[in-house]
Formats: sequence, structure tokens, C-alpha cells
Amino acid sequence: MKYSILFLLLFSFKLSYSQVLYLDKGFSVSKKTSTYKTINYAKKLKFDFYKPRKAEGELPLLIYVHGGGFSGGKRNSKNVVRFAKQMAGRGYAVASVSYRLTMQNIGFGCATNSTDKINAFNDASEDISLAVKFIIDHKEKYNIDARKIILIGTSAGAEAILNLAYVYNNKILPSDFKFAGIISMAGAVTTIENITHQNAIPTQLFHGINDKIVPYNVASHHYCSKKSEGYLVLYGSKAIADKLKNIGKSYYLYSVKKGDHSWSIRPIIYSKPEIIDFLYYDVLKQSKRQIETFI
Repeated sequence: MKYSILFLLLFSFKLSYSQVLYLDKGFSVSKKTSTYKTINYAKKLKFDFYKPRKAEGELPLLIYVHGGGFSGGKRNSKNVVRFAKQMAGRGYAVASVSYRLTMQNIGFGCATNSTDKINAFNDASEDISLAVKFIIDHKEKYNIDARKIILIGTSAGAEAILNLAYVYNNKILPSDFKFAGIISMAGAVTTIENITHQNAIPTQLFHGINDKIVPYNVASHHYCSKKSEGYLVLYGSKAIADKLKNIGKSYYLYSVKKGDHSWSIRPIIYSKPEIIDFLYYDVLKQSKRQIETFI
């Protein structure tokens, strides 16, 4: 009996010892909700903060931004909560952020003025910046490493974070602040001219080639006609990857040959190995890879 107990203890220790931080699950997770901005004394913008219990040292932070056409979506949907817990279980802190849904009751299609669309990108980028600033200002409380903050977004959230990283004129975060990486799921930007050797960060891009809402390469948003109010040319994942390739920066393009806009959410369900790999090797280890995968 004593030998059996000793064997089990040694076996358990071996499993625990072989786990790799950020690659393997090894932590239980706690969750706390905080308010980072109050609008008109009533509306509160919040984030859910997931933390690995008993993790030592400052933690890399994943900022997750949900989709929903800037008119809907939730920071605490079933898939987002599951993903956040899985990543926190590997040693990351995760903040799933709410932001102003400025297109609520307006829509985000071809009948919506293109200027309003750009304003929605910028308003969301502003809110995300405020959430990041709030966490940085309280980094001792949240125990995060401000040098290792990674943006993750889906659909509208992906457009918001790409806009924040590469287009938005940020006056909220410190002038020397730079995100450590970005993961976009069916996102796009209004221009790739602002992506430079100086501001480029490790970028992972998931996109269905047949996406009819957010273009995979270069096309108008929702493929609206030039005559429509909502005509707005966007540069999708392929165009962003090509720009990063040309300037010699790290990127990971994951293209789905018959994929549609459902690949704005499918990666956090079906492509976690690729996300975990990118975060570990390209962001934390700074491997400076250029990867293109087609499925």
C-alpha cells in the first residue's frame, strides 16, 4: 500500500513537472468583474478579469474583444468564457472587455454611412484603450506585465483591435506603449499604409476566403456597391499579411479556403492549438516567424 501511494505521488509530480507554462493547463482560474468607464452616470463599461490562481510573477495579459457589428455581442458569451478560462488555465491573465455599441438600432451594412462605420471603429478603439489604461494603472492589483499585453478580437472586435494597433491615433495610452501582439479573427483595416517597420507587432490572422461581410483581401465592407452609403474599402487578413511580409515582420496567416464569416468565432473553438503556438513562440519567445496555413 505504501509503495502504491509513493508511486502515485511520484507519477503526479512527473506530470506536473513536465507541464510547460503557457502551453499546458496547470492552473485553476478565478474571475472578477470591474468597471473601467461610466457613461452619463448610468451606463457602465466593464471587463471580466480571469486570473490563474497561484501563478507567480507578472502575467502576460490577453485583451479579448467580442464581435457583433458594433451593435450587439457580449463579453461573457459561452464560447468567450470557455476560451478565457482555457487561456488563464495556461498562465495568462485574460480581460474580456465590453465597449460602446454605437451602431445599436442603426446597423452596420450598406445603408450605414461609411463615416459612421469609421467612427464606430475609433470609438471601440478608444474604449479598449481606456480598459487597458485602467488595468495598467492598477497593474499591481492585477499582477500583469505591461510589456506583454496582447489584443484578441473577433469580427467587429477584430476590426476594432486592428484599428487600435495600426490606424487609431491613440492619445490615451503612453506614447511609448506598444502591444506585444495581436490576434484577429475575420478583421480588416481601412488602410495598410500605417503598418510600418516601427509599429508592426506579431500578428495572427484568421479568415475565411469566402467571407462576404469582412473581405479576406481588399474589397468594400459587406461588398457594398460604390453607390451605397456604406461603401468603405477595407484591407483584410491577406492584405495585412502581405504588408507584414514585405516589411519583414512576424505574421501567421490562417486561411480557410471555403470559410465564411463564421471563422470570426470558430478559431477560439477549433484553432486553440494554433493560437497557443502563436502566443508562445511568436509573442513571448519572439521567434519572428512568417507562417501561412491553408485549410
